[in-house]
Amino acid sequence: MEKLVVKEREKNARHSARKNRRDGKVPGILYGKNLKNFMFEVGELELNSEISRIGEHGVLDISINGDNHNVLIKEIQREPVNQKIIHIDFEELYENSRVITEVPIKFLGENTINKNGGILQKERSSVKLQCKAAKIPKVIQVDVSNLSVGDAYRVADIEFGEEISIIDALNLVIATVATVNKYNENTDELGEENNL
Repeated sequence: MEKLVVKEREKNARHSARKNRRDGKVPGILYGKNLKNFMFEVGELELNSEISRIGEHGVLDISINGDNHNVLIKEIQREPVNQKIIHIDFEELYENSRVITEVPIKFLGENTINKNGGILQKERSSVKLQCKAAKIPKVIQVDVSNLSVGDAYRVADIEFGEEISIIDALNLVIATVATVNKYNENTDELGEENNL
């Protein structure tokens, strides 16, 4: 697999980050324990391709001036309207290092809840965990199909392998099931008549 090539960003020009974006480049910063903050630019198409493959909190192999680095995607900033990436942070990883990261949740079985007259209220969109970089899951699948109205799904209900430690509180609620309040025209009309 090809490594993602990043180039050092020139900081001398004013608004250089904006110019990079116009040229199809995403500005970013790489940091780590044994590394001075390194400002870089990377091709937008190549970056999007890697993110779609590994997820927004995955691990990448990057190349800087021929040197290879193993990095964790630490933060992605997006333009609010079109969701284009406007900045990215990488954290350098070291052999066998354990990392803390947030992994997005994918809810399964929401249709079953809807068919049974409930609605899933999502309280969290990600879970914070710690593990070796190679073990970071792309998403955490949460099956809510067996939940009924009034039930809650908590962090403690997620099943992980032994190599993954959960950082979030185990009693933290991820989602709850509520009843669907249907609009009743007759009740509304009676209310209007009583107000006359």
